[in-house]
Amino acid sequence: MEKKIIAVVGATGLQGKGVVNALKKNGSFIVRAITRNPDKYKGLADEVVLGDLNSPESLINAFKDAHGVFVVTNFWEGADERAQGRTAIEAAKKANVTHFIWSTLPNVEVISQGKYEVPHFTGKAKVDEMVKTASFAHYTFVQPPFYFQNLAGQLGAQPQQDGSVGWTLPIDPNKKVIHMSDINDFGKVVAGAFLNPEKVGKGSYLSVSTELNSFNDVLDAFKANGKAYSFNHVPAEVFSRFFEGAGEIAQMMGYFESHTYMGPNSDAQVKMAKEISTEPFTSLNEWIKQNVA
Repeated sequence: MEKKIIAVVGATGLQGKGVVNALKKNGSFIVRAITRNPDKYKGLADEVVLGDLNSPESLINAFKDAHGVFVVTNFWEGADERAQGRTAIEAAKKANVTHFIWSTLPNVEVISQGKYEVPHFTGKAKVDEMVKTASFAHYTFVQPPFYFQNLAGQLGAQPQQDGSVGWTLPIDPNKKVIHMSDINDFGKVVAGAFLNPEKVGKGSYLSVSTELNSFNDVLDAFKANGKAYSFNHVPAEVFSRFFEGAGEIAQMMGYFESHTYMGPNSDAQVKMAKEISTEPFTSLNEWIKQNVA
């Protein structure tokens, strides 16, 4: 039987690359990478096609003959996520795509009743309703976690005023509220969703999370692998003045403390993501051993 095509938007980004790799490893589909710079693509996809979330015509062409598409937007690049989400949905409908998978996050505005403002979560969540009403034969929502990779990158340990290396953040380090995973495990869940449309293709939410951790859990995991880090808990209003964009991070961590990363009543979604994954997840301890220690 001829293999169906899965088109992966953002194939050069962290999420998209993981999706491509997981689909290729499984081997059930032809994998098409969608990127704004196809000439520079060096990934594992079977095909690479030009596609831009700001260009409807390019997306219609990129989705041609595709059975399924995976779509992720990048808030940190200044994307209008609602506009790009709408463009992707409309292009997928015109290309007669059967299974649409949207990378989304919890709606902080709704969950917190307006107390916290976290646009890079809520902006994606506001596209969900458009996906639900687009009449795809199959559609699935996959929610990425706080990546272990953040602990060595964007939110990595920094030199502190007391001479130690560690974190200064506006979150209680005792509270187990952060859903965490290796970024590569996200792709395994997306691949599993494409393989199981009858099980999760009618609007299921899959919340990717290997562990629900506190920052003390993070410190303990690093310490067990020979890395001793410090932690300073500062008020949100102090942290918000540290750097441009710190205000949103403070709002996000306030939301975590009050409602957890994935929000209330997410246990069933976390469980389903683990069940649908093409492979077992990597623990924080394993990830540190492989990447940091």
